[in-house]
Amino acid sequence: MPHRVRDTRPDRRSLSTQLKAPEMSAIQVPALPIPKVALVTGGSSGIGKAIAVRLAALGCAVVVGYNSRQEQAEEVVAGLQGAGHLAMRIAIDDPASIAAAAVAVTEKYGRLDALVNCGGATTPVPANDLDGLTDEIFDRTVTINLRGPFAMVRAFRPLLEKGSSAAIVNISSIAARTGMGSSLAYLAAKAGVDALTIALAKILGPKIRVFSISPAGVDTDFVAGRTREQLQKVADRMPLAHITTADDVARAVVACIVHLTSSTGIVVPVDEGRHL
Repeated sequence: MPHRVRDTRPDRRSLSTQLKAPEMSAIQVPALPIPKVALVTGGSSGIGKAIAVRLAALGCAVVVGYNSRQEQAEEVVAGLQGAGHLAMRIAIDDPASIAAAAVAVTEKYGRLDALVNCGGATTPVPANDLDGLTDEIFDRTVTINLRGPFAMVRAFRPLLEKGSSAAIVNISSIAARTGMGSSLAYLAAKAGVDALTIALAKILGPKIRVFSISPAGVDTDFVAGRTREQLQKVADRMPLAHITTADDVARAVVACIVHLTSSTGIVVPVDEGRHL
């Protein structure tokens, strides 16, 4: 009888199966905290509109705040994905308008998961024209760009505390850091927004996270008289050599609300490296 040699080599099929088993196991990824209800001031155009579009695409009901552009705000709402959106007049320099908006949002939604303070205004005045920067221009600039966001936070804090993984995102400007902007009043107001962001993060945690997004040279009509050619000349000198778009800012806002759940009180530049 022929002598049989026992095959001690491992079962190739068995070994293959063992190697593939871990690869076939699905890695469990925690669900992202998508806001159910968000409010965006200045949402009728530019950066605010882009933010509303991004949030709606996530499945969020968006309140599009506007001051005077009702028709544009309603057009934005009509074009958003999903349902439950609303155009609402919120004059951020008028305490009565803000209070009325807080009541209306409470009655319709009963909660707020994200507040994006995007509403703002500027009157361009050359930095060296101190006389041209009148008290009236200075006071109005600070009222809209600094007091306005604070008043919104104050009014909507109770609703945000009822929300889930709530976040406030203030749209600031890299002008606060560089000292170069449409006016000295504007850059001073935005510096105040950044300081307020840090202070509010300490006060409103752990229920509410607070962020400041700091863009530069965004391709919108926000600054009167600024051309795309001017923006391109500046962009060419930046590390990323790119003109910041409204959607670039919107994606940073979404990142803060949805992804940066262990961060608060930070200022996030969206400026193609201008701050460097």
